[in-house]
Amino acid sequence: MKRLVILGGGYGGMKILHKLLDLGLPTDVEITLVDRNPYHSLKTEFYAIAAGTTSDKDVRFDFPIHEQIQYVYDEIIKIDTNEEQVLLRDSDPIPYDYLVIALGCEDNYHGIEGAAEFTESVQTIKRARHAGYRVGNLDAYKTVAIVGAGLSGIEVASEIRESRPDLNVRLLDRGGSVLSAFDRKIQNYVEDWFKKNDVEVLHHSNVEYVEKDAVCNNGLCFLSDVTIWTAGVKPHHLARELPYEKDQQEKIVTNAFYQVPQNEHIYVVGDCVSSEHSPSAQLAGQQGEQISEVLFAVLHGKEPLAPKKLKLKGALGSLGKNDGFGNMYKQPMTGMLPRLAKSGVLWLNKRH
Repeated sequence: MKRLVILGGGYGGMKILHKLLDLGLPTDVEITLVDRNPYHSLKTEFYAIAAGTTSDKDVRFDFPIHEQIQYVYDEIIKIDTNEEQVLLRDSDPIPYDYLVIALGCEDNYHGIEGAAEFTESVQTIKRARHAGYRVGNLDAYKTVAIVGAGLSGIEVASEIRESRPDLNVRLLDRGGSVLSAFDRKIQNYVEDWFKKNDVEVLHHSNVEYVEKDAVCNNGLCFLSDVTIWTAGVKPHHLARELPYEKDQQEKIVTNAFYQVPQNEHIYVVGDCVSSEHSPSAQLAGQQGEQISEVLFAVLHGKEPLAPKKLKLKGALGSLGKNDGFGNMYKQPMTGMLPRLAKSGVLWLNKRH
């Protein structure tokens, strides 16, 4: 039997799994998927869990059942590329013939003292739950600080404002405008939304350190009852530890087939692989689809075709439940339409 091991049940790993099942698995292939959780979850909705507006049961789904697929729910300790096996915390090592690294990303604290210890996160469903628990238990007039004004920070801040109008919400933005990667029209629209909804935005922020109940920014420390970190990500530490070439973001450099050049039986997808595009669920899904086609050919003993250039459709974000923004096919859009579009994407994911 050929042993294919997939590390991570996120967008990339799940797309590979589903696509291989759709294409038809060879009878001599056995797939093992390893994840710490016994379900797939929609990471794009973790901001709503942190705000308490969505239950985690609404964004998690069972893995597909198939006689050639087995699941191991455990913490990965090490990827041993010399012995071609994956070491786990509480389970026996898992050997592989083909390996897919789909481990996603972690918060990047940029070396800021206290950030890892004293901030909440939306990078995993477990940590989003914890953030939601703390926000939900705050008394009236307490303060929530969100560090980072990219897509995640915007969605967290707006959802908390809509969920808890009694709280003080402060957003720390390192630049001169929120959503630096988006069109100026979108930036202005979101800035206006925050002004109308009484969300304080501190531009040109420079967080120096974080304490249990305070954030120290530009020489001034202010009280914060809950601080949520959304100021950047980096590839999973297990991927960063591998002895392969990395780009400036510490992502693994692969060939055109998403294979590690030194070990072409190892594939990398999503936040762990070097790409010209910014990390997103959409990117991981498209990469996963291409990898599944490559793997399908390889597992059948055929020469794979080089994947085509990726064409992303855009990015969508929410401002609470009834407003939003997005770049859709390179056109900036604001208001109800992009919010409905995002809800439609979520519905399609759930239906799939």
